[in-house]
Amino acid sequence: MMDAVNAESASNTDKSDEKVSALLWDRFHNWLHCVCVVTFDLELGQALEFKYPAAAELSDKERTNICYLSFPDSNSGCMGDTQYCFRIRRNSTANGSIPKNEFTGDFPAALHPDDCHYYGYVYFRQVRDKTLKRGYFQKSVVLLSTLPYFNFFKEIVEIIAPEYFDHGESCLETACHNINQWTCAVPGRIVQLPLLGTKVRVRIPSKGDKPGQISDMKTVGGVSSEYQYTISSVHELDIIRFFQPVLMHCHLLWELILLGEPLVVMSNSPEVCANTVLSLISCISPLRYSCDYRPYFTIHDTEFKEFTSRAQAPPRVLLGVTNPFFTKTLQNWPHIIHVGHVGMPTSSSMSSLLSSDKLKKTAQIKTFDTKPGVYTEYKMFLKRDKSFFKSFLKPGHRFTSTDSVNLRRHFLELTQSFMIPLERYMAGLMPLQKNISPLRAPPVLKSFRPDEFLATVDTQGPHLTSVTKGNWTGLYKKFFQSSNFAAWLNGRRAEMETKIAELHLSGLSEMNLVAWSEGKSEVEIVDMILRLKDKLKAVESGEIQIADEKMKKLQVQLGIVIETLPDDLRHVINLG
Repeated sequence: MMDAVNAESASNTDKSDEKVSALLWDRFHNWLHCVCVVTFDLELGQALEFKYPAAAELSDKERTNICYLSFPDSNSGCMGDTQYCFRIRRNSTANGSIPKNEFTGDFPAALHPDDCHYYGYVYFRQVRDKTLKRGYFQKSVVLLSTLPYFNFFKEIVEIIAPEYFDHGESCLETACHNINQWTCAVPGRIVQLPLLGTKVRVRIPSKGDKPGQISDMKTVGGVSSEYQYTISSVHELDIIRFFQPVLMHCHLLWELILLGEPLVVMSNSPEVCANTVLSLISCISPLRYSCDYRPYFTIHDTEFKEFTSRAQAPPRVLLGVTNPFFTKTLQNWPHIIHVGHVGMPTSSSMSSLLSSDKLKKTAQIKTFDTKPGVYTEYKMFLKRDKSFFKSFLKPGHRFTSTDSVNLRRHFLELTQSFMIPLERYMAGLMPLQKNISPLRAPPVLKSFRPDEFLATVDTQGPHLTSVTKGNWTGLYKKFFQSSNFAAWLNGRRAEMETKIAELHLSGLSEMNLVAWSEGKSEVEIVDMILRLKDKLKAVESGEIQIADEKMKKLQVQLGIVIETLPDDLRHVINLG
């Protein structure tokens, strides 16, 4: 009996220690799950050498994927330092819940924490070392996070990893303790973050930012008097670099991403394939890309069989790969981009690119001998906007990061023109405010009817805001079959239903509930009390938002109405 008591006591102590440990790293986990160091072991291959904080949980499957994805494929031949990003599924039975940021609802949809995936931000170093049996030093520092802050963490790991390679584990521990002092990310604000003796400054985007808004925070190349690092954007890449090899097909690629088509990006560099994938998913902003995507994917991934099986149609996933083996394995995929050398294009290279802009059929792919280009038999719904390319062909034009801004703006305008008619139609599904009565149940949001919407395209479609011509109606029909549409519709319905609930509750706050309860039966009063208590709980949990004064007014009135009930009934309600 005593042994059982001692065992139970020890178990309770362990659980208590785990809770204390979790609390100690509460701020850290708002940004990162953990920092990993992956090394090459002659017997084991790629192995997890070090993880900090040690209490951060990883399942066996997650560990396996992290180890294999943290090194470039052997055929890549990456000497020196290489940076890229990968994405893996989180294990549903491990790691607990993601720390909740009270401001999450104010972030743009694309920057919400990912409940289902981890993002690995990799800094890999390979250099010759004659003192080692293999003749090479090979090691990666990986920042593991649920945040899709691609540009931000690229810069952060670029600060941490070289320090670790030079000075060892103590630097990682110091960096983690620094991160544990960081304030929570607040949308719309500039945060100042200490890291390894430097100060990092970055502005976190807000849902309220104007589309296409450019931050006035310019990247600082040198060391300023106060900030050594100023990060201009947490997630936006220099997309002109990675769209350059396929720039003439950017409108076709926009359609493929919008529709969530199966797509694979092949390159000999993990950095190029990963950044090309990330550039592609950003091209439909502010619409969130809701299909699965893997910026870097290898044959060792635990989901390799799932994604490459020929027993079924290719899954709606966007893959970035470097191993030539995929050229044969993914031959049945309908859309393949093969990216060659990526650099900032010159005016002469751009001219040659424009003169050879033909698509290649997927049947033309030959194993291990694939020329750069877009391989697809897809027929575009829209016509390519040729006027857009004229700005790139001015005599003497040299490409700069400004062209990334222009390309991003072009995509934004195209996406907005496509989405505005949908937003306008959705607004029409909202019940009129005058029909939301506090004395009746909230009205139900009308259903989205595709045929009804399509009937409006000819008169209220994208042609009102876009010069792009083509079959917009056909594109909408195809879009309605995609995960991107389903996720957008579910999100908009949830927002509108919340708005209805807020308007209904606001109307209740303007009522004199005490006067209303006079002459009502106990059943009616209790029903009103229970419904109102549920709504107030939703306010407390953040699901519904109303002004504090209205909340207090409702609570006071609710208390008075409860006091009018018989003692036994009042006791039961207060217990609930």
